[in-house]
Amino acid sequence: MTTLLDRFLRYVKIDTQSDAHSLTQPSTMKQKDLGKILAEELLELGLSDAHLDEHGYVYATLPATPGHEGAPVICFCSHMDTSPDASGKDVKPLVHKNYQGQDLVLPDDESIVIRMADHAGLDQCIGQTIITASGTTLLGADNKSGVAAIMTAVATMVKAPSIAHGKLRILFTPDEEIGRGVNAVDMEKLGADFGYTIDGEEFGSLQDETFSADGARIDITGVSAHPGMAKGHMENAIKIAADIISALPKDRLSPETTEGKEGFIHPVEMEAKAESARIDFIIRDFDNGKLLENGQVLKDIAVEVGERYPKSTIKVTFTEQYRNMKHVLDENPHVMQLAEKAISNVGITPKPDSIRGGTDGSRLSFMGLPCPNIFAGEHAFHSKYEWASLEEMEAAAKVVVEIARLASVKS
Repeated sequence: MTTLLDRFLRYVKIDTQSDAHSLTQPSTMKQKDLGKILAEELLELGLSDAHLDEHGYVYATLPATPGHEGAPVICFCSHMDTSPDASGKDVKPLVHKNYQGQDLVLPDDESIVIRMADHAGLDQCIGQTIITASGTTLLGADNKSGVAAIMTAVATMVKAPSIAHGKLRILFTPDEEIGRGVNAVDMEKLGADFGYTIDGEEFGSLQDETFSADGARIDITGVSAHPGMAKGHMENAIKIAADIISALPKDRLSPETTEGKEGFIHPVEMEAKAESARIDFIIRDFDNGKLLENGQVLKDIAVEVGERYPKSTIKVTFTEQYRNMKHVLDENPHVMQLAEKAISNVGITPKPDSIRGGTDGSRLSFMGLPCPNIFAGEHAFHSKYEWASLEEMEAAAKVVVEIARLASVKS
């Protein structure tokens, strides 16, 4: 496991931010910079089919050890892109060895302070090595922690052929952060029976449930007029958009006021001028029926606001993004059972839980690859406060190896 830190520090320095406004696949070509490096490193480890395809995916195969060709084919997956929510350019990772609970003041912006009181899980990392960025960027542990863990697990199995395992498929994806992570995955080429994303936060977590997710867009066409002669004529699209935002529930159905299994309606972006406006939303709930109800709430708001602007048009469009993977995983209980056993075997208490979000595994599960999510040592992602634990990343790598070994034993 001694090379995991070196790998991680290399990977986070590569800017791989995805871009939801881009129409290309992948959304940013710079994601391929990391993909090329990973493909080369896998080739150096002896995975002779490792390659980066034109869509930005890295595929590779670790062949089964002799006598275990009949084991199920398992895919291990992490995403290479980082969130557009904070800069991922010129990341300067800082290594804090033997963390003792002190405030971590990030030197390039001393207003960014990582405090134990503010970050769940940091109190469990006393004596560990913590990695942060320097204060002006995110770290990129989401999901380069998972990438480093998988790469280290592969290296471990290559260097120790006595560790039995079946055929393993490695998949590194672009654009997960913008909801397009598996848009162009070649499932036939992948050819796995089931898989695991390594993209979770809490140490020991094993997640079989995600939000179900829709996107919504409200397009507003107002009535523009010269402001000096606008009385009785103008219906300002900016004000219409503001009325819609203002009408959203204040004490429920928002990320700021929900937790656990509660869903929400969340405006993520708006463009507006007097004549026209656009508002983009994400709608989330663990229950598909409640997801539709949340969408209806948004529709009703648009209709109510629209009644005050009879000359304008308000159009609401919904787009399915992904669905709760629990519906698939409940039909394939052996996938979760195998991971729970592996986590226990490496000395960690498994913590089955739900994700208030989604992973590539959400969509992969519905594409025929049951795919729960395993912890990766990443924390406080999508922000300048992001941090990672080296020991937790190393533990994730051990879990990957143990899953592969256990599956070969069962075969």
